[in-house]
Amino acid sequence: MSSPATPLRVGLVGYGLAGSVFHAPLIAATDGLVLDTVVTSNPERREQARAEHPDVRFASSPDELWTGDHPVDLVVLASPNRTHVPLATAALQAGVPVVVDKPLAGTAAEAYELAALAKDRGLLLSVFQNRRWDNDFRTLRHLVDSGELGTVQRFESRFERWRPQPKGGWRESGDPAEIGGLLYDLGSHLVDQALTLFGPAVRVYAESDVRRPGAEVDDDTFIAITHAGGVRSHLWASATTAQLGPRFRVLGSTAGYVKYGLDPQEAALRDGLRPGAGAAAGPAGWGTEPESDWGTLGAGDSVRPVPTLPGDYPAYYAAVAAALRDGSAPPVTALEAAAALEVLEAARLSAREGRTVELEARS
Repeated sequence: MSSPATPLRVGLVGYGLAGSVFHAPLIAATDGLVLDTVVTSNPERREQARAEHPDVRFASSPDELWTGDHPVDLVVLASPNRTHVPLATAALQAGVPVVVDKPLAGTAAEAYELAALAKDRGLLLSVFQNRRWDNDFRTLRHLVDSGELGTVQRFESRFERWRPQPKGGWRESGDPAEIGGLLYDLGSHLVDQALTLFGPAVRVYAESDVRRPGAEVDDDTFIAITHAGGVRSHLWASATTAQLGPRFRVLGSTAGYVKYGLDPQEAALRDGLRPGAGAAAGPAGWGTEPESDWGTLGAGDSVRPVPTLPGDYPAYYAAVAAALRDGSAPPVTALEAAAALEVLEAARLSAREGRTVELEARS
């Protein structure tokens, strides 16, 4: 691995939506990391990557990142879901740390195997759960931790869209090997946030439907989680929502918090804005939103706006760089991802069989 004065070389596998919009810009904006190599054989995506990152190298296959003449210090997998387990396994066996876009695997068992392999090799294995650094989630986490809601009783969280026509592609493929559908896509974020806030799940109930004509996988899913601490989480992921509900509605013993709208960072990245780019990051700074978008806190007639903390996607790769340098824990662990996959698997089983699924507590 590079010396402390030398940036860590990152190899990025995939330059589709995840690779080009999220990973590449955030890697490039992180002190101590440099986007060294992009793995894609698509000419158009190579041209796009070269325009956005002029100094980047290219490789045609992922194994060139750890077997070629120019090995990297970190592999980032922004490739289709079906490739996550085999590519992460190969990289770890070759001695290279890995970041994997969510979901880490198709099953919790596979995720636990990857976690064990990384531990055995003494290597970092982290999952890109960027929504932990959404502005609204950071705000909610502060409110929960500070006790301003009292004892939280119910957590409602939504990622809803109005997309009446399927877009196609592997994410909407009916082939189980693709690990498509909203349960494993947006559901991965929803479940991760719920577990991060309120701890392990002991009971899961779900409803999962295919609503749109021509759709092959779930596009309207509801998950109910009972946490070991007693909080109940109700989570919605949908592409068929004609009128959107609140992003968060959190009810506590002394107050509630309601927040509409989405964190602005994804839209900014899609528009070509970059963190740390001065004016390009927006007039109020990266990840900020206007007062008109703030959520409200209170109870009954006593409700007030709450300033939304800035979103901070750059914090994820900053923490990855620090973990690689000093051996500290990664910002999202493989074991956390495996726990979320246990809930997703239970939700899939619940929806299929129409019953509540009990989860065993892990030591």
